[in-house]
Order: sequence, then structure tokens, then C-alpha cells
Amino acid sequence: MSTEKVEIFDTTLRDGEQVPGCKLNTEQKLKIAKRLDELGVDVIEAGFPVSSPQDFQSVSEISKLVKNATVCGLTRAVKNDIEVAAQALKYAKKPRIHTGIGTSASHIKYKFKATPQEIIERAGEAVAYAKTFVDDVEFYAEDAGRTDNEFLAVVCTEAVKAGATVLNIPDTTGYCLPEEYGKKIKYLKEHVPGIENVIISCHCHNDLGMATANSVAGMTNGARQIECTINGIGERAGNTALEEIVMILRQHPALNLDTNINTQLLYDTSKMVSREMGMFVQPNKAIVGANAFAHSSGIHQDGVIKNRETYEIINPADVGVTESAIILTARSGRAALAHKAKKIGYNLTKLELDVVYQEFLHFADARKEVLDNDIHEIMQIYQSKHRVSA
Repeated sequence: MSTEKVEIFDTTLRDGEQVPGCKLNTEQKLKIAKRLDELGVDVIEAGFPVSSPQDFQSVSEISKLVKNATVCGLTRAVKNDIEVAAQALKYAKKPRIHTGIGTSASHIKYKFKATPQEIIERAGEAVAYAKTFVDDVEFYAEDAGRTDNEFLAVVCTEAVKAGATVLNIPDTTGYCLPEEYGKKIKYLKEHVPGIENVIISCHCHNDLGMATANSVAGMTNGARQIECTINGIGERAGNTALEEIVMILRQHPALNLDTNINTQLLYDTSKMVSREMGMFVQPNKAIVGANAFAHSSGIHQDGVIKNRETYEIINPADVGVTESAIILTARSGRAALAHKAKKIGYNLTKLELDVVYQEFLHFADARKEVLDNDIHEIMQIYQSKHRVSA
């Protein structure tokens, strides 16, 4: 089977920036947008233009800067929102308006105080109005994850009739189980007339830690766009992590799905976003965390030293990491100590290693990590004792 392309819709600059304390100025947004374009994302959601003058300016300036990706602006199903977004996107080579409305029973009753029929009508009207400004219109059914599938299909049908090119099916609250979310995508494919002519998109949140799993379930059931962020940042517990989706597809060729992402830029891009937003990346974060390719267990270290693939399913170089890290701790074995010692100039025989290893354990029990300087000190102690005994 030929490999199908999955489009990467990056919302770091919109959903990601909604994280408390992560506000970006226009200059920072432009810096990140330029990198996202170089990274190979297909769509950059640059912001919510009507929300503030600075956000409008940022979307406008990003539209001028981006050379390859589609530039997208978010709106509500409100005419003024759509008009403002269209104005902000006027310089974009490939503009997209992303408009929509809540569709779950909770949103309809409490947020909009409307009837289901009114929601259906507002969805169609918003898409049709956006279509008068741009050819590429994405419709989102907010809280689709908790929306009855039958009603969701009716709303999506109306959006497709009105001219939507992309249908976004968000698990806004991160509630769905992967099997449940996958079935939702499958149901829509089978019950929305004309859906074969549009792209189905997944926008999953991580409230229960299932954003990436739900996005994969969406793809295996026909979705061909994933909405994600660098480092998985976003509202509350965050969004699907771009780096996770990209590497899952790269490491599982049997899925016959892939992206245009230049994976060797992933680690550096992660660090850039973390730095600009002041948002710490947890060390055990998949793909881009400081410990993603670090080994401290003696059993693991011995395996990796002999052959990297014994404990690593990804070559660090593929995501822009120079090499695997062997971290010396009290759990490390002789193989790891010999490996690290050799890297800084000490070629130990087996007999020497046995003695040095005992000194190493005294250091390791008193520290969280044994560093290169510590190895030099250990070797000085060993050499001193060796000279005295000789």
C-alpha cells in the first residue's frame, strides 16, 4: 500500500499560547512561526485575531512571513470574528479561516442557551460567510468528544454543504477513550454525505493523558489532519504533542501514514518553544525530554553500549539529539563506568575496573549522579592508592 500523508496543523501559537504565563509578543511569535514553517508543518494556526489588537497584528505579520504553510486564524461562529480574521489573513499565500461552534448538549444548553436546530443553522451560516472571504474553511464542532454522534453528523453535514474543506472533531475536554474517539470518526465517515471530499481533523486534549492515543485512533479510522503543539502545550493538561504523532507514524510504517516534518529539527524546536514561552519540558517527556535518550540502569546501559536498539526504538539523531546519554548513578554497572571513563581518557583493564568500580560506588551512593569531574577524582584516588601499595 502507498503511504498517505497526514497533515500537521500546529496550534502552538494559538492553543499553546493560552497556557497561563506563556504569553508571546509578536516578535516571539514570528520567530516560532518561521521555525514551524522550516519544520514542515502544513498549517500554522497563528492566533485568534478578534481577541486583541496584538493578536490581530501577530496573525497579519505571520501571514506576510510564512512561505510554505497555510496560515490559519480562529473565529467563533460570529460575523465580526470572521471579518476580522479575513482582514488579518489578507497577506497570507494560503489563508484559512477556522470557525465553529459548540455542539455538545452541555454547550448548547448552558453556553449558548440555544436549541439544537439553532446550532445547526449557525454552523452552516458561519462556514458560508467565511467562504465568501477564503476558499479554505475549517469547521470545528467544539466538544465533539461529548457530542451525540447522530447530532454531530447532522451538524457536520450542514458544514460540508456550506463549503467546509476541513472538519475538526475536537475532544475538547480530553474525555474520550481511544476506541470511543476512533468510532466517532468512523461514524462520521459513514454518515456525513460528501465527507469523502473534505479532510477530517483531530484536535485532542490531554486531560486524561490520552491526547496522542486518541489522535492515533482518529487517524486509523480516516482522519488525515492532526492538530497539535510543540511539547504538547495547551489549555489545562495540554494538547496532542506534535513530536509524538510525527515519530509514531515514522516508527510504525505499517500504518502507511507519514508527515512532511523534518524530524531532525524536533529537539531544537522543542527547546526554542520552551525558551520563548518559559515553559519547562518535563525530563521524561517522550521524544524531546532531557531523559528521552538517557540511561541510568546498569542493565539498560550495558545493552545500549553493546547495541543501541536493545533499549532505543528511535535513533536520537533522527530527532536532532547528538547521542544517547549514559548517566552514571548507583544503579550503573561496570560497563557504563568503563564506557564513560574511556570517553574522558581512561582505558581500564578488567582488573583495574573491578577496583575503580568499588570507589565509584562510594561516590554514587552519596550523589544523584556521578559526573566527569567525579570520575577524574575517583581515578586520582585509585592511582594514589595504587602508587602507595606498589
